[in-house]
Amino acid sequence: MNPNRKKKARTVDLSLQAKWLLLVNGLYVVANALSGTFVNVYLWKVKNDLAMLGWFALYQQAAMALTFWLCGKWAKEGNIMNCLRTGLATAALFYLVVLVLGSTAVQWIPLLGIVQGLTSGFFWLAFNVLYFEITGPEDRDSFNGWAGLLGSAAGMAAPWISGQLIFRLKDVNGYRLIFALSLGVFVAAFFCSFLLKKRKAEGRYLWSFGARIVRRKNGVWRRVLPALVAQGLREGVIAFMIPVLVYISTRNEMKLGNYSLVTYGVALFTFLAAGRYVRPHRRKWAMLIGGAGMTAVVLPFFKQVSYGTLLFYGVGTALFLPLFFIPVTSVVFDLIGREQDGGANRVEYIVVREVAINAGRIIGTVVFIGVVSATTSSLATNLLLFGINLSTIAVWLLLIPWLGAKKGKLSGMKGS
Repeated sequence: MNPNRKKKARTVDLSLQAKWLLLVNGLYVVANALSGTFVNVYLWKVKNDLAMLGWFALYQQAAMALTFWLCGKWAKEGNIMNCLRTGLATAALFYLVVLVLGSTAVQWIPLLGIVQGLTSGFFWLAFNVLYFEITGPEDRDSFNGWAGLLGSAAGMAAPWISGQLIFRLKDVNGYRLIFALSLGVFVAAFFCSFLLKKRKAEGRYLWSFGARIVRRKNGVWRRVLPALVAQGLREGVIAFMIPVLVYISTRNEMKLGNYSLVTYGVALFTFLAAGRYVRPHRRKWAMLIGGAGMTAVVLPFFKQVSYGTLLFYGVGTALFLPLFFIPVTSVVFDLIGREQDGGANRVEYIVVREVAINAGRIIGTVVFIGVVSATTSSLATNLLLFGINLSTIAVWLLLIPWLGAKKGKLSGMKGS
């Protein structure tokens, strides 16, 4: 076989609209990466309280889940592009509020959490619907790989820049600058969203759709929804806990920026490789290796939680996360696409998906708050980290019937 032909066969071209969607997503990720890593550190420095950070995350997750469910009607029956732009505008508002509140922000944890939850709910609902409409089974893995690549590039460079600015501008002024920069990037993303075509509204929104698909006899969603909840268990805690642990270990924002530079630098290459080589027939074992690897890299914490073991965890997660994330995302959207009502009720399916993931995040965060409120034992914290990472194996076990399945098998197993 001609090697050039073989290489071409592995490359999947994305449509222009898919590229514009990646641009908007990339700007959104850059803005969050500039400040998102440091928001929790900023709050921690004002008030050394892990439970407070848990409550901040919990308000955000609850508001996000509710926003997904309520705004599903707007996304389906109204203008989905306005839903996307509202998310970007609300994100800019969040950082404006943080700038105005300054050190008194810790007194407004419910407000900040709810505003950030609204931001995520509006944006990710619209983004996922657009992603489903713009991509198909043939280019979905490629899109996810590019999205992960851009996210890794942003996560590598932006926090490092932020850490340098905070260190050189002496703390408070540095935080003000990075929050202002995030606000500006969100505004840029808002204007770039006009490059995306307006999507036509179709049908009426079904409020109780989630209960309806669960009641289907022999339907896939009785296994898929618990898998999504299990996926959220890890995501809800890791996002805010690891950066704070790195800061507690170093007491230096520049080192936290360096940590992101290294870990996301590794993720950049692994997402690029995984996006190119993880195809439907390879999803089963790729996902198992990814989940097992992410669980194994927690083990050094049982000996000592230090910058070194945290760096080992970060690099290990960067190596294994793409192998887990790309298959689990692609297979769920493929299953939606193969449902008979997948096109007509795509908004409802995406709302159900996101609410399930957020339910898992909420459960994980509630457990985190309970653990850190009850004990300061490092063993308890390490067991929590190990347990929530182990949930990735539960996701794999629940989704096995459709990982690597051929089209006919997927079609034959869908709900009626």
